[in-house]
Amino acid sequence: MSPPVSSDLGYVPPDGGWGWAVVFGASISVGFAYTFPKAFTIYFKELQAVYSISYSQIAWITSIMCATTYGGGPISSILVNRYGSRPVVMFGGLLCGIGMVSAAFCTSIMQLYICVGFITGLGLALNLQPSVIMIGKYFLKRRPIANGLAMAGSPVMLCTLAPLNQFLFDSFGWRGSFLILGAILLNCCVAGALFRPIGPGTASVKTQVTGEEKGALKQEVTEDAMEISSPTNLPMKNKTEEEGDRDCCEKINRYLDFSLFKHRGFLIYLIGNVLMFLGFFAPIIFLAPYAKHTGIDEYSAAFLLSILAIVDIVARPATGIIANSKWVRPRIQYFFSFSIAFNGVCHLLCPLASSYTGLVIYSVFFGLAFGMVCAMLFETLMDLVGAARFTSAVGLVTIAECCTILLGPPIGGMLIDTFGDYKYMFVKCGVVMVLAGTFLFIMNYYNYRVLAKEEKERKAREEDPKTVRTENEGRNNWIKETTQDGPELEPLREEQAGPKKEVNGIREV
Repeated sequence: MSPPVSSDLGYVPPDGGWGWAVVFGASISVGFAYTFPKAFTIYFKELQAVYSISYSQIAWITSIMCATTYGGGPISSILVNRYGSRPVVMFGGLLCGIGMVSAAFCTSIMQLYICVGFITGLGLALNLQPSVIMIGKYFLKRRPIANGLAMAGSPVMLCTLAPLNQFLFDSFGWRGSFLILGAILLNCCVAGALFRPIGPGTASVKTQVTGEEKGALKQEVTEDAMEISSPTNLPMKNKTEEEGDRDCCEKINRYLDFSLFKHRGFLIYLIGNVLMFLGFFAPIIFLAPYAKHTGIDEYSAAFLLSILAIVDIVARPATGIIANSKWVRPRIQYFFSFSIAFNGVCHLLCPLASSYTGLVIYSVFFGLAFGMVCAMLFETLMDLVGAARFTSAVGLVTIAECCTILLGPPIGGMLIDTFGDYKYMFVKCGVVMVLAGTFLFIMNYYNYRVLAKEEKERKAREEDPKTVRTENEGRNNWIKETTQDGPELEPLREEQAGPKKEVNGIREV
């Protein structure tokens, strides 16, 4: 069972008020970040004909866009820690607009990779992470519900953008559509304006950094004293280099907390999600092209994405409400594992859908499973590491996930080109996601068993007076042994021995 995570931000989140405006802005930013790569697949057939390229080559556009969106996580986290969420999101919206307007004038597929993939993808990255981070700063008790509502922006956008893209393409062609989409993406700047900074969050971070700097200063003074008393002093040049390396590491750790790689739950989450994303995006990217391949008309194929989005709209807030219940929230990691495995089962059954009715049924269940995973994707990470370390955690997770996100759709396109059939792509994605869900379920069960055992041992040590007495005797023996170190450490020993006498006095009473 997952231990409850209390607020570690230095203040109590309001769980409402202006937070609901933040949720609305986050739903717009998250909606564009998740939906735009999927809705862009409407133009695949036309771009293939214009540039005479294969399925795997055209799939690289959305792969690069998704990989840049996730790979830009550390950059986004550093900028948020430095400047705050509001300016980062507004700058990201500007990048999105510039990328799509530039794409309208591209004359080769390589130029589309740069404009749509890298520039627009980076703009979406600067929208995704800050939006999720702001929700964690405004909500604690209602955080799963707030995350579910914010994530619901993705299916709302998909339900709107999929038919809109088809209409724009029929009316203005793909170049004119890209110009209009660039203008639409500028609404991310409006969403970012709603992200008002909250309370003492920034002050808390500065206080923590200041405390770490003081601790580092004390440690340096102690080391200098020991070096002076030592007969083998290091040269001043080496000492300066070591201090420079230490300062560099401290500056990096202010923005990205690499100690998370020692966190067992974080590593389990990271490995499971990296495996999951190898099959997460490919089915939704190739759903409309698959329907067209089976002889379904373009508008009916685009409507499949709208059906998926409509179900997704209901699934995400409903999943947030269920995850916030007292029965599920302590076990939210297991619920997340089940959602991933359920997603994989849907893909494994997709090749059985041989008609439009079958694809509609698949879209309904796929929308349900997809919404469940997306609603808990960041909530489970925040449940593991807490809100204070979430900024660094989401940056480190997204940079690791971008590799499989980049490779997933092209591998699916390669299978389609090789076998001339879409079913192998769906089977591959289904197997990968079932394995990822099973891995997360088993490893989270193991992690919680270990955590319960460690907590039990800790309480036993606190309740056992013999253990406490043995630890105190060990400290006293260490103090006696250090009396041979010379007079330089005498003040330090007196400071350490003072509190021990008081503790021992209380214990003897």
